[in-house]
Amino acid sequence: MEFTIVTGVSGSGKSTAINALEDLGFYCIDNMPPELMSKFATLCATSDQNFQKVAFVADVRAGRFFKDLYGTIKELREHGEKVKVLFLDADDSVIETRYKETRRKHPLYNQSKGSILSSISLERDMLANVKGISDYFIDSSYITAAQLKEKVRNIFIENGDEYIQIDICSFGFKYGPMREADLVFDVRCLPNPYYIDELRNKTGLLKEVSDYVMQFDEAKELEEKLFNLVDFLIPLYMKEGKSQLIIAFGCTGGKHRSVTFAERMFKHLSELHPRVRVNHRDIDKSTR
Repeated sequence: MEFTIVTGVSGSGKSTAINALEDLGFYCIDNMPPELMSKFATLCATSDQNFQKVAFVADVRAGRFFKDLYGTIKELREHGEKVKVLFLDADDSVIETRYKETRRKHPLYNQSKGSILSSISLERDMLANVKGISDYFIDSSYITAAQLKEKVRNIFIENGDEYIQIDICSFGFKYGPMREADLVFDVRCLPNPYYIDELRNKTGLLKEVSDYVMQFDEAKELEEKLFNLVDFLIPLYMKEGKSQLIIAFGCTGGKHRSVTFAERMFKHLSELHPRVRVNHRDIDKSTR
């Protein structure tokens, strides 16, 4: 059996994520008290029903029972159960806005005397241990519900344990950080094609932009050093049992330098690893 625990900050999209898992054939249970997870795993093992993939949503709605989640996950893993943790997060300001728009109360509203930001801060403290042992992390701050579902599907469709999933991303710092990334490389130190009139409205997917970025000696040297660093790190992550590695390249607008480096890293790693993807978060946003 395969168990997936979906947790994270309230308002970050856990309901959307569990719906995506249900579409993938997971047997899903929302607001599962952690102390019942081990009992349910035993029930599944002895049941005539063929439970192959089970997903739990566990969060602070469980009240005093939630503090047992960290220990429950470790216990399940120590007993040989296949358990993955999907952690969802978003910026405080985004969470606050979502609660104001829906007019719903945060689960810790009463403990925080009605302050949404205090509720979020308290919740983050409660989630810190579980976040530290999570296998997958999604920051939903800058994506739609449909994009969140797609991210979940990409993680869990044909997610073979024998290979690490490597996701390479580009983004623009002006649109916010890429918090889900394990490795973030800032390439704003390189000359910017934005200031070349004929390149401004093009992207790093085009040869003329990529050639411009890579014509400089510092860009070539940086690429070589980054390739060597990532090649060194990936086996170490795999040795530690990491299932997903997210490598992000950031520049000012997320269109030129970061896209160029993301594409070149994608090509490099695709020759060495079977499960590599690339996406460009901000490539379609306005250049202004």
